Amino acid sequence: METKLKLGVLVSGGGTNLQAIINEIEKGGFPAEVTCVVSNNRNAYALERARKHHIEALCIRKKDYPDLDTYEDAMIRVLTERGCGLIVMAGFLVVPGERFVNAFKNRVINVHAALIPSFCGRGFYGLKVHEAVLAKGCKVTGATVHFVNTEIDGGPIILQKAVEVKDGDTPEILQKRVMEQAEHIILPEAIRLFAEGRLAIKNNIVNVVER
Repeated sequence: METKLKLGVLVSGGGTNLQAIINEIEKGGFPAEVTCVVSNNRNAYALERARKHHIEALCIRKKDYPDLDTYEDAMIRVLTERGCGLIVMAGFLVVPGERFVNAFKNRVINVHAALIPSFCGRGFYGLKVHEAVLAKGCKVTGATVHFVNTEIDGGPIILQKAVEVKDGDTPEILQKRVMEQAEHIILPEAIRLFAEGRLAIKNNIVNVVER
C-alpha cells in the first residue's frame, strides 16, 4: 500500500484553505493526508471542519505558555509525534520563530494572499492585504505559496497565481475572489508537488522538477 505524506495543518480562522485541501484529498489519488489540524484559536471554525472529516483537531494557544520557545516546543512535539512530514500554514496568524522553522527546515509552507514580494511581511494579513491592494489601485493581485523561513513571507516561492482586480471591488469581494481563483488552487498543488518530491531549492529559488 502506498504511503501518503502526513500533513499538519495550522489555522487560526475559518479554514477555507483547509477545506480546499480536504476536497482534493477526497477526490482520490492525492499523495497526502491531513493527520491533524492545530489552531491557536479555540473558536476557529477550521477545528469544526476537521472534526466533520474525522481529522484530529487540537487547540494550542500561545498565550497558555510563558514564552515563544515553550509554545513552539509544544507545537513541535505534537506535529512530530504524529509523523507530519509537511506543515501547512493555511491562514495561521502566529509568526513562527527560529526554533519551529529549524525543527522542520524546508518542510513548512504558507499561503499568502498577494503576489510576494508585494503586500507582504509584518502587518499584511487577512483583509489588510486586500485593503492595501485596492488603496494602491492595483489591476492585478493574486496569491503565493512559499516555504517558510525566519523572515515573514520571505521564504522561497513555490507557486503564484494572478487574479484580476475589478472596478467596484471591496476588500471582502477581492478576498473571496483571490481565495477561490488562486489560494484554493495553488495550495493543494504545492502540497502535491512536495509529496511527489518535485520541489528543488537552490539559491533560495524553487524549481519544479519534471516527472
